[in-house]
Amino acid sequence: MTASGAAAFVGDDHWFDDGLYTSVTELAHRSPGPLDTAISLWSAYGLALFGALLLAVWWRARRPASGARDATGPARAMLALAAPVVVLAAFVVNSALKSLLREQRPCRTLHVVTVEACPALGDWSLPSNHAVIAAAAATVLFFTDRRLAALAVPAALLMAASRVWVGAHYPHDVALGLAVGVLVSWPLMTAARRTAPLAGRLRKTRLRPLVARR
Repeated sequence: MTASGAAAFVGDDHWFDDGLYTSVTELAHRSPGPLDTAISLWSAYGLALFGALLLAVWWRARRPASGARDATGPARAMLALAAPVVVLAAFVVNSALKSLLREQRPCRTLHVVTVEACPALGDWSLPSNHAVIAAAAATVLFFTDRRLAALAVPAALLMAASRVWVGAHYPHDVALGLAVGVLVSWPLMTAARRTAPLAGRLRKTRLRPLVARR
């Protein structure tokens, strides 16, 4: 289903949340420059935080089990290794959805003033890649380290909101992106729990550093 077809229930080239998108971008236009700059920087580079958190959870998982409640020992190490693969899988699924839905960017259809330059024609909007990656990262961290997840969850919501603020996405783009990130990564991480026995085997090979510190 294309974006034009999906939007037919509201009107040609219009969505139910056009007004909300316009209100947010107008608020951004009236906001102080430093605030817009900070949100724009987070929108552009904030995904690096999630990468750092995934690296941190892998590093922590290689420590000897210490009674952590989330996942301990071999199970935690294998989940930490699976985490970036699961996030990548969520991104791939989302890219396929983008190609299928083919929704044009709101800054192209509504012609509003935005904080960031509007992406080129054909750079599809639905669902938001940033929201998908952030939500998937937060989900895998929920499985591996609840303390880091407590940071990642609000960060994912802020990432989604920032994409609307800078004008790159409709609210429904980021909402669906968050949903896709969770719905793809949750069952994959649940399945990854079954790989825990592989950690014991890896510890006996040259790949030991992947699951345990020497």
